Amino acid sequence: MTAPVIRPARLEDAAALGVLGRQTFVDTFVTGFGIPYPPADLNAFLDASFDLAPTQRKLAEPGCAWWVAERDGDLLALANAGPNGLPHPDARPGDLELRRLYVAKAAQGLGLGTALLTLSLDWMQAESDGPLWIGVWSGNEKAQRLYAAHGFAKVGEYDYPVGAWRDREFILRRG
Repeated sequence: MTAPVIRPARLEDAAALGVLGRQTFVDTFVTGFGIPYPPADLNAFLDASFDLAPTQRKLAEPGCAWWVAERDGDLLALANAGPNGLPHPDARPGDLELRRLYVAKAAQGLGLGTALLTLSLDWMQAESDGPLWIGVWSGNEKAQRLYAAHGFAKVGEYDYPVGAWRDREFILRRG
């Protein structure tokens, strides 16, 4: 088995990115944290977020960057950064947000999350002179500790829609 390689995502990765995103979301939030999403809400969210067409649109969005960690043709992790969409009164046009950082359950502990986070933050700092933003589920203390170690602090909260269900999210900012 070869070592994982981190590279920019390509449009032809869309289907695999969708599969990875969908499975990682379920593994993390449904199986891992036990959030009792109603099935219709979960399925609507997963389809809108990870089906092929929405994934292709997100990959082609201007001002965004995507990276994947890959080993032997299989995607193990992904990161996406782009224009900030978090609802915070201090957010300005030109601010950037780490939108997704997902590591497959089987690839956790390989350092891919930290490597992709570092790559994303370096890109964001090079592309914007404003603060950097991250939204994180309020119950994901491990991710909150990771982001705090990289200089992020909680500056707000909001409700993140998963279908009609609402997750309480923390808004983190650095800079």
